[in-house]
Amino acid sequence: MLSTSVVALIWLVSLRTWSTALDPTLEGTWRDWKATHGKEYIQEEEESFRRAVWEDNLKMIQDHNKQADLGKYTYWLGMNHFGDLNVTKGNGITFKSSEDPDIPDQVDWRIKGAVTIVKDQGDCGSCWAFSATGALESMHFKKTGKLVSLSEQNLLDCSEENYGCGGGWMHLAFETVQKQGGINSEKSYPYDRQVINDLSMCISWSVPSACFKLNCSIMKGDEKGLQEAVAKIGPVSVGIDAGSSKFSFYKSGTFPESSHKKHLNHGVLIVGYNHSSKGNGYWIVKNSWSTLWGEKGYMRLAKGSNECNIADYAVFPLPDPKKGM
Repeated sequence: MLSTSVVALIWLVSLRTWSTALDPTLEGTWRDWKATHGKEYIQEEEESFRRAVWEDNLKMIQDHNKQADLGKYTYWLGMNHFGDLNVTKGNGITFKSSEDPDIPDQVDWRIKGAVTIVKDQGDCGSCWAFSATGALESMHFKKTGKLVSLSEQNLLDCSEENYGCGGGWMHLAFETVQKQGGINSEKSYPYDRQVINDLSMCISWSVPSACFKLNCSIMKGDEKGLQEAVAKIGPVSVGIDAGSSKFSFYKSGTFPESSHKKHLNHGVLIVGYNHSSKGNGYWIVKNSWSTLWGEKGYMRLAKGSNECNIADYAVFPLPDPKKGM
């Protein structure tokens, strides 16, 4: 369970809630958009939330296009079927870092017993699932004291918002587990590197590790906030640019990658760090390319300059103190 001070820190958020007043002048536009894209919502609360997201996106599109008409931009935006989605935060909140956090210079959650063995995703583009289970495994350990290897295959088969072996996002994986009410263990639902698409498997789970309130994300590019989250919360799922051949063939040492100003294409797990004011600190990164890659499956990635865009997409689940695991 998180300490009271950490909970208070996390809940300093800027997220629209379901109670937010909606614009009545957009009622007809909202109905037309739902009809055009076949959108239906079972619960009134869900529709209110999605409507609020849609209104935010519509305003962003309109504001952008007004500026584009004035020549500020060379491209325009348009509302489409993604209108009720916020893919950057999902149903989550934003972690607010402290100005002067009291955290150690070194953290390694492996030593604390909160990290499972290095796994191998094989030729399936399921890195997102391995990154997500890694964060869930550690959260489950922190709350129960039990380290259980969780099922990536469960996510591949059940996370309809993601694309199976074609890729995905960790925050959407967390939402799938929350929606299911849990996730299976690796032992009960082993990995076979292909998507079965048998949704009947998604109604039975063996580890209720979905007992978390929301996803939490780090502000884009905020390495200090990321370091504080790893120290106070635990391992964090991150997206990185792993596109260089040097990354693929990494063997040992602290890895700097000057070509990090690209795009995110791989999901991994930060399990610790070593901070140095002299600039030679590093992140401890758990990969899912077997123990044959890197330092027995891990990498020491240089920290301090957002190498490989490691701080551009960082998310983790927040446990619900009112529920068991």
